[in-house]
Amino acid sequence: MNSKRTMYVVLVTMVATLGGLLFGYDTAVISGAEGSLQTYFADSLNLSPLIHGLTVSSALIGCIIGGLISGFFANRVGRKFTLIIAAVLFLLSALGSAYPEFLFFEAGDPSVALLIVFNIYRIIGGIGVGLASAVAPMYIGEMAPPNIRGRLVSLNQFAIIFGQFVVYFVNWGIARGQTAEWVDALGWRYMFASEAIPAALFLLFMFMVPETPRYLVSKNRDDKAMKILSRIYDQTMAKATFYEINQSFDKSKEKLFAYGKLIIIVGILLSVFQQFVGINVALYYAPRIFESMGAARDASLFQTIIMGAVNLIFTAIAIMTVDKFGRKPLLIIGSIGMTIGMFGVSALAFTGTIGISTLVFIIIYTASFMMSWGPVVWVLLSEIFPNKIRGQALAIAVAAQWAANYFISSTYPAMIEFSGGLTYGFYGLMSILSALFVWKFVPETKGKTLEEIEMGLKKVK
Repeated sequence: MNSKRTMYVVLVTMVATLGGLLFGYDTAVISGAEGSLQTYFADSLNLSPLIHGLTVSSALIGCIIGGLISGFFANRVGRKFTLIIAAVLFLLSALGSAYPEFLFFEAGDPSVALLIVFNIYRIIGGIGVGLASAVAPMYIGEMAPPNIRGRLVSLNQFAIIFGQFVVYFVNWGIARGQTAEWVDALGWRYMFASEAIPAALFLLFMFMVPETPRYLVSKNRDDKAMKILSRIYDQTMAKATFYEINQSFDKSKEKLFAYGKLIIIVGILLSVFQQFVGINVALYYAPRIFESMGAARDASLFQTIIMGAVNLIFTAIAIMTVDKFGRKPLLIIGSIGMTIGMFGVSALAFTGTIGISTLVFIIIYTASFMMSWGPVVWVLLSEIFPNKIRGQALAIAVAAQWAANYFISSTYPAMIEFSGGLTYGFYGLMSILSALFVWKFVPETKGKTLEEIEMGLKKVK
């Protein structure tokens, strides 16, 4: 590829990764607002910790829904228009979560009904996250040449982490210097409203990028597909790639399990393990974890910024190595690091030791995740499913991922109240099992076209 074609693919990828940025922004904005939401709703209404846990993780219900319907929309209206729908949902959720009283309630008067409406807006944003989480890596994977596909899909994870990093900084900036009473009454609203800015930009820029050639071929729009391929490859390679894509669709419609059940199960388990290792506990509840170490509210928010910077650095390492070392080695190395980090936190929790050592083990854990299971799972999910079933299969895998995320996040408050040591020990055990699973069942896809990966699945079917 010459530099002009590479730049075109990178620019298109950068637009799609705004979906990842909003994915990260929306899922992490709750970390700064979580304590205030407890004060504003749960404490004032005498609601249980379980209700608060469900509120904190309510967006994940939408994520599950968005994941389940992503395949339908990606196949019916296309990858591009599905991301446009996601952008609209992000925008609506940001404004509604910031001011759930709109039209029907009086501001400053919390009630159970208002809490339900707030959760509905969070679920709407979650549907956007579910759509974007499945379709953004699918879009990038279908646009990218095989030699840089891993790096480009990994950019989506970098955007997710960058979105989380930005919102940590935004949350800290909003709360810094303010009284706890102001943050609990108004500050959390500004945190949610801030998401409207990147959501509006995502909506605008998505109208400027093309549909993927693989989707266009599936709809018999061959001329448009060839035109886009010619912008990505030279003429000879564009024709060869078009022929491969065409051949992969040139048969009767195949069922979901046409390539065997194993590849679907592998996709689901990749998604489930990505959540059962406990990463989103560290993301959603980070300020509270640091507060339990003795940090004040604004100091705990600042420490999440440190975590965010570490996450960005190690995600960048994954981007630079995923097309060199391969997918499997990174996943296994990451699992080992996560095991060390979580068992370290678990041991400290059992002994009652709280301090800088806890922060060190949390950073070891999150750094290991960000250089492996964070980006690489999305790369594999965008690669391992054949063209004809990619939308369906990816929807199932992503829905399973969000269901696992919801289970882990909503049960964390009750689990940590029972035993911090056992809770973190459970996540450490899942990290061990994730390494064994990758070693035994996950295929290596480095350097292969999507169609070559598909042919490999046919041989082992």
